[in-house]
Amino acid sequence: MKNGFRASMAWLHTWTGLVVGWVLFFIFVTGTAGYFTFEITHWMEPERPAVQPVEGVDTQVALATGLQRLQQVAPEAKLWRVSMPQYNQRTRQYRELEVNWESLPPRGRFFGQRGSETLDLATGQPVQQPEARETGGGNLLYRMHYAFHYMPRNIAFLLVGVCTMLMLVAIVSGVITHKKIFKDFFTFRPGKGQRSWLDAHNIISVMALPFFLMITYSGLIFFTETYMPAGIHTIYADEVDPQRTFFDEIYDRVDKSWQPVTMPDTDVSEVIAEAERQWGAGQIASLTFSNPNDEPAYIELSRLSQGKVVSRVSDTEGQLKFDARTGELLPLDEGDGATYMYGLLISLHEGHFAGPALRWLYFASGLLGCGMIATGLVLWTVKRRERHARAKERQSAVDRFGLRLVEALNIATIAGLPLAVAAYFLANRLLPLDIADRADWEAHCMFFVWGWTLIYALFRPMKQAWLELFALGALAYASIPLVNAATTGVHLGWSIPQGDWVMAGFDLTMLLLAAMLAYTAHKLRLRWLKKEQQAMVAGAAAAGGAS
Repeated sequence: MKNGFRASMAWLHTWTGLVVGWVLFFIFVTGTAGYFTFEITHWMEPERPAVQPVEGVDTQVALATGLQRLQQVAPEAKLWRVSMPQYNQRTRQYRELEVNWESLPPRGRFFGQRGSETLDLATGQPVQQPEARETGGGNLLYRMHYAFHYMPRNIAFLLVGVCTMLMLVAIVSGVITHKKIFKDFFTFRPGKGQRSWLDAHNIISVMALPFFLMITYSGLIFFTETYMPAGIHTIYADEVDPQRTFFDEIYDRVDKSWQPVTMPDTDVSEVIAEAERQWGAGQIASLTFSNPNDEPAYIELSRLSQGKVVSRVSDTEGQLKFDARTGELLPLDEGDGATYMYGLLISLHEGHFAGPALRWLYFASGLLGCGMIATGLVLWTVKRRERHARAKERQSAVDRFGLRLVEALNIATIAGLPLAVAAYFLANRLLPLDIADRADWEAHCMFFVWGWTLIYALFRPMKQAWLELFALGALAYASIPLVNAATTGVHLGWSIPQGDWVMAGFDLTMLLLAAMLAYTAHKLRLRWLKKEQQAMVAGAAAAGGAS
């Protein structure tokens, strides 16, 4: 630890960032991809056509069609839900008429078996969806940012929690360390080695600092019970068995049972009319019917997303609840302040409320987070390399090995991980459709390529490894639209005229990422060539002076 508060904060910022920097880069890359989970899944299931919007749907007719189907397929269900044909803000695509149900759970349990069907509005019969290839889709990448892969979920949650806490420490200590943080935001000096990397790190960090603070803090509380069980067990010491998790107790001690859902006694058209009076016509997203034993059977209506941040667990503005027997409007459980704030932060973290422009801003901020971590990792090696060059004779083998290992990890993480993600997308198109455990093999391809990049970085000269992996990544991303066109026929020449902007947008984004990686490789090559030429000129001048 250094002397002085600011020096101590600088030391803390450096080492907390380095120790978990590679893991945080992985979390940010996969988490940033998660903002387009459903778009990625749509691209990775090319057999499923995009749903076309349906105009002028009569809510009463759609509800009657859905309820009739639910009576046939789930007469003994805990709940029924009918989702209207609509544009779904969360999945960013149109959905058809859909019915969901949940079977009666055993006594003392909260959840039963769930089922769903998509219905043809004209016939009321299930829509025969084309069989799509088995794939992990975008959801696999999204899960990786908080649950990793190849390890038990509880261990992954704990590791992510530790890394997230250290990132929060690194952000706060970094703000304290840079006393001229806003001045540095407007300062960039290219071609200055360590100074340039520090300038880039400062600019990127300040540019999206509110986002970094929000995403880190909200991510930390996402699994509060897993990260900080002691506090919950202390508060609920008389109610919770310390040998079990808090949520185990909640689910296993539920003193509630349900009766099978039946058609409501009240006129549902009046319920719909009241909802439209409060919200406006065409604003009903879904209707849920439930019949718990200890309270009146009810009908709960959910409103279409209004594009604003709401608490995910207590959105009282977007719900209405009616007594299924009398049609009386029932009060909603608003929960306590802590529950509301928890749901609000989770909503901010996931960004499901965001429209297209704001979602792209989330995505861009996530990329800036990747840049912040990457520049911080590179800055550490640049500083140590220059220090070691000045004290070459006093360098121990351990120091040389440590620096080389960190450089290899940087290369494999910053240049290798994007290549591995490209391999994941290519595997979706190139693996045989009938291979067993196909979704698992997509992930295996991703981690195989990522592991190979680490071996490659360890045994190749540093500069060549950087350039070659960035160039290979650019080639891989540029090839994705070509492989997609060759294997599915769903190319840009088809998707743009058809108006399928999810498929087209994915291909165009891949080309943009390819251009970014190619530009990075080009700039690094030019910079290193210039340095080599300057060194040759200096060496020739020194030789001439000596002669």
